[in-house]
Amino acid sequence: MGRVRVAGFSLSLDGFGAGPEQSLEAPLGQRGPEIFQWFFGTKTFRAMHGQAGHGQEGGADGIDETFAHRAMDGFGAFILGRNMFGPVRGDWPDDSWKGWWGDNPPYHAPTFILTNHARDPIPMEGGTTFHFVTGGIHEALDLAREAAGDLDVKIGGGVATVRQYLQEGLIDELHFALSPVLLGRGEAMFTGLDLSALGYRVTSSTPSELATHIVIERQKA
Repeated sequence: MGRVRVAGFSLSLDGFGAGPEQSLEAPLGQRGPEIFQWFFGTKTFRAMHGQAGHGQEGGADGIDETFAHRAMDGFGAFILGRNMFGPVRGDWPDDSWKGWWGDNPPYHAPTFILTNHARDPIPMEGGTTFHFVTGGIHEALDLAREAAGDLDVKIGGGVATVRQYLQEGLIDELHFALSPVLLGRGEAMFTGLDLSALGYRVTSSTPSELATHIVIERQKA
């Protein structure tokens, strides 16, 4: 069985993982893109989110690219919160919304969406199928582990989803990209969490020009 990881998760210096007022026009919230500057110039990002969904050539190598590549490599399944999938709230009005990413999302593996509202699975191009889980975080993790086999499961976000899995001690490793930005408000990652008491320790810190990459691991008893 693989590990459960958070990877490539951007945070501001004051601990916010997204800006306030997420919308169709601002999927990362107001000022949210500022904390992802380390990612936008990498080869990995350009290949994932190029024009017309077909990728773009080029992009930077270096420390940021190393962590960006790791953030999408080696995963057999993904778990996302409802807000990470889209701006629709409450009951699904219809089947038209299929995510932010177009016909070929960047996951290329079974992807489980936490929601209170059931919906049929959505097969997409490139191997991604969105599954909608109404039974909570443990059910989603059981399904993701079964789908992933020997590969890792990625908890893709957003902040509330990562916090829920952290509080239950279900995440083995987290990589946060700490960006030199103060958002002031938004979705706070660490409020009310005592990561040390939950058994987590910082195992590496690697600075680049645009972020400091912090890896935190859960210590086994």
